[in-house]
Amino acid sequence: MNCEFCRKNVMIRTGLFLFLAMEAVLSIWTCREYAGHVYIYLMFTLVANLLLFSGFRKKAIFFDAFIGAFFWLGFWLKLSVRVSFSGGMFFEAVGQFDGSGAAFDRALLVATCGMSGFLLASLLREWFFNYPERIEETSLEGLSGFYRDHRKWVLPAFFILFMLVAASNVHLGIYQRGGVTKTFLPFGLNGVFKWLLLFGLASISALILRFEQEAGKETSYPVVILCLLEGFSSNVSMLSRGMILNSGALIYGLLRGRSHYSTGDGIRFFAKTTLLLGFLFAISVFGVNYLRSYVYLADVHPVSQGSAKATGRHLEEAKDMTTPLFVDRWVGMEGVMAVSSYSGLGMDLWKKAWKESYNENQTSFYDRTLIRSPYLDTDKSLHHYISLPGIVAFFFYPGSFVLLFFSTFALGMLAALLEVMTYLLGGRNIVLCSLLAEVVAFRYASFGYVPAQSYLLFGTIVLNLVLIHLANRILTGRTPGFGR
Repeated sequence: MNCEFCRKNVMIRTGLFLFLAMEAVLSIWTCREYAGHVYIYLMFTLVANLLLFSGFRKKAIFFDAFIGAFFWLGFWLKLSVRVSFSGGMFFEAVGQFDGSGAAFDRALLVATCGMSGFLLASLLREWFFNYPERIEETSLEGLSGFYRDHRKWVLPAFFILFMLVAASNVHLGIYQRGGVTKTFLPFGLNGVFKWLLLFGLASISALILRFEQEAGKETSYPVVILCLLEGFSSNVSMLSRGMILNSGALIYGLLRGRSHYSTGDGIRFFAKTTLLLGFLFAISVFGVNYLRSYVYLADVHPVSQGSAKATGRHLEEAKDMTTPLFVDRWVGMEGVMAVSSYSGLGMDLWKKAWKESYNENQTSFYDRTLIRSPYLDTDKSLHHYISLPGIVAFFFYPGSFVLLFFSTFALGMLAALLEVMTYLLGGRNIVLCSLLAEVVAFRYASFGYVPAQSYLLFGTIVLNLVLIHLANRILTGRTPGFGR
């Protein structure tokens, strides 16, 4: 055990050194190329990294880690890479942003202000909630006991369930990213499918992974593979390249759970699991890009789809879509650049944005108003493409730094309250806390489309927890309720 601890420390220190070295080189290069005041970029760099590293401190909750990672990728890394290697040109539309030093400075000040609100919320949250150092057992005795007694049936039943959901989604076209709904089911079943695909099935994975640990004090490889396959099949069926999000959150929850539970999962287990996750993620990204290019090329370049020419074109398009994915597809910097440079900022703009309603056959308010969107001329009877400003950009629509700071602070506290609720109603399940914190953080990072309907996501998260709580009470033979 001591040897494993030493190896772990060496790996962490080596990884941290390489990461900081990369950051230092990239920062120095960006300072040379940055058009505005270097001290503003350095302040932006400091806050972005404080938010990132504070998410991995001892008293951090999962939301801290995920919002820090998403913002570091969407703001700091994207800005630094694009300024250093692309002359300040960005992949996504930036509206009226003119590339001047003053425009860059204003955008970075807006981003810094928004991140500072989340950072302050994270620090103050320590006063009312921290995870206990040791969590001896789950409070979901009914569900845990049911899993132990019927494990040989639960695992194949779960496999059949998520494969049926994925296959039905592919066949019926119920919910696919970038596409319009092809089938409307009765009794609100479209919403059930969407919940299952987005995080309902992943919540079952989180329960299984925790119950597996309780049963054997370690997580078996077949169960981990099963849960990763759920993430793979669900995301491919949605034509989504986001498998890394839910699946990565589950693995991170297992990793963090080592310090709270007495588990036997070691470094080798997490190394193999991470490699498997990376392998499946790479396949899912390229596979989804290929499927997307097939649909896109069928509309734009009508060639014989069985020909070698068509296959080669699909593969080339898939490669072109994959290349910018790892830096440019994280929401953040472009939205802030577009909004901070927009000439019509004010409360009227913000009110109009809040009134946006969902329409599959129309682009977003942000696309139509603040940027020169490439999606305005797409076939909206087949595709539903939108651009997203992100939560920092959205809360700067009024043009007020004060409103932006206190809004992100309040949103950070709201996320913390949701994580506390997850911990209490979810049976002290660290893996489930990680999953749902990632869902909230990603919603924040990609905020801006139909904002008034955000209550649907947060309401579904609460309902997800209530269902787990009620199912547990039924299985323990107690009357459903919220007391112990």
